[in-house]
Amino acid sequence: MGMFFNPGNSGFLSAVRSQIYVDKSDLIQFTNSAIGTEQRFICVSRPRRFGKSITVKMLAAYYSRGCDSGEIFQALKIAKSPAYEKELNKSNVISLDVQWFRSVAGTRGDADRIVSYMQEEVIRELGQQYPDVVREGDISLPEVLLRIHSRTGEQFVVLLDEWDCLFREDRQNRELQEAYLHFLRGMFKGGPAESYVKLAYMTGILPIKKYGTQSALNNFDEYTMARPAMLAKYVGFTEPEVKKLCRKYHMDFAEAKRWYDGYAFPKAASVYSPNSVTEAMRREAFGNYWTGTETYEALQFYIDLDEDGLKETLVQMLGGGNCVIDIGSFQNDMTSIKCRDDVLTLLVHLGYLAYDETRGSVSIPNEEIRQEFVRAVKGGKRKELAKLIRNSDQLLQDTLDGKAERVAKAIEKAHSAGTAPLFYNNEQALRSVIKFAYISAVEVFQEIQELPSGTGYADIVYLPKKGSAMPVIVIELKWNKKTGSAIQQIMDRNYPQALEGMDTDILLVAITYDEKTKKHTCQIETHSRTETV
Repeated sequence: MGMFFNPGNSGFLSAVRSQIYVDKSDLIQFTNSAIGTEQRFICVSRPRRFGKSITVKMLAAYYSRGCDSGEIFQALKIAKSPAYEKELNKSNVISLDVQWFRSVAGTRGDADRIVSYMQEEVIRELGQQYPDVVREGDISLPEVLLRIHSRTGEQFVVLLDEWDCLFREDRQNRELQEAYLHFLRGMFKGGPAESYVKLAYMTGILPIKKYGTQSALNNFDEYTMARPAMLAKYVGFTEPEVKKLCRKYHMDFAEAKRWYDGYAFPKAASVYSPNSVTEAMRREAFGNYWTGTETYEALQFYIDLDEDGLKETLVQMLGGGNCVIDIGSFQNDMTSIKCRDDVLTLLVHLGYLAYDETRGSVSIPNEEIRQEFVRAVKGGKRKELAKLIRNSDQLLQDTLDGKAERVAKAIEKAHSAGTAPLFYNNEQALRSVIKFAYISAVEVFQEIQELPSGTGYADIVYLPKKGSAMPVIVIELKWNKKTGSAIQQIMDRNYPQALEGMDTDILLVAITYDEKTKKHTCQIETHSRTETV
């Protein structure tokens, strides 16, 4: 058993023994099916905190000859597979964490030698197993693996975690990146690699670097946050998995969904941020566990870019909307950013946006990420957006205080300040502006669109979060009509009755827009809790 060649299973064992472990071991059926085929080169990219490293530890524990993992896997889903034992601890495994090698090389003052350092360490361990094959002075890992295969016929499972960290953290060091790409091509691409690679599984945040329209390693099948295909249910926790955790830890599933859901794919309708769900269950409290990392710094940096249309897009998404983008031009790195769509595509891979493959659109997935966007905007260079958010704080207070005229003026300011869409053409457009204007409300309220009542739907409802003394806010929108008609509609359709049982007052807020005068008007009435009993 070595550190990099045929490692042990202690890393995966600690994950299985953790307070919360969600069994994703049936992924091994997929990797087993790829062995010995043209599809054995696999690259899976996901954001930080989405379980990439645990998956690599699991594959190492399952395939490595350096350990006996039968007892660990016997209790997991993969044990039900008919071919479970065929590959269990039967392979020579090389497992490399590029981020770890980079850190160690940096502490040695040899950051530029990371590619050489990785190869030297693996070759050293291979020399202990194959002393008659590995020669003194060998420096090329692909060459050594090919020689071992030609002498012994043995193949290797190669696991590469954080494969892309040099493109993220050494983004200006082109010489290092070129040396690294040459190493990867030598390891995985071309005739020799086809003989000694039994399976290659790479994980990272970014997809494989592109040059023009071509991937640097075009023999890899890629599964990304934009297109995870059949691996979608392994991106994060599925809804049944989250429901099970909520039952076990007596947590409100609806709140878990509001905080951490939002990633949806054709093969998995609802996927949750795994680290955040785990922390919420462990701490018995919902909140923002998207802790500050390099990805947050990237979020703030990239939304501050002056790309054409980016400001309007951010406004629309902060207001709860979605935006159509083209993900094809993105070069899969953090420096070749040429347009708005490149910025948004990068944020998809970083986990800050959810991509709807069917519609080709992006949106902010959940409450946790929305808070990160607000925090980034408030601390960033886009002062006009920060001002709009501060204005929203005041708008909410004016609404609670019943100051209808100030509310109407604030809505006009939100619209004229550049809120998408720039020109109203229907009530849906008005709704978009209202949602952004009240963006601060989602910090203390749960936003519900089209709440059903006895005979219709309320346009927008803000329900106070548990433990809050805030009133319910019911907003009805009207186009070219008087505010009185909107208030009357609220009463006629029994919207307050739809909220029976709420131990709080209800604010009825009517907002209208006159197409001729270009003016907004507002009327606010308080419906006491005693009136709903």
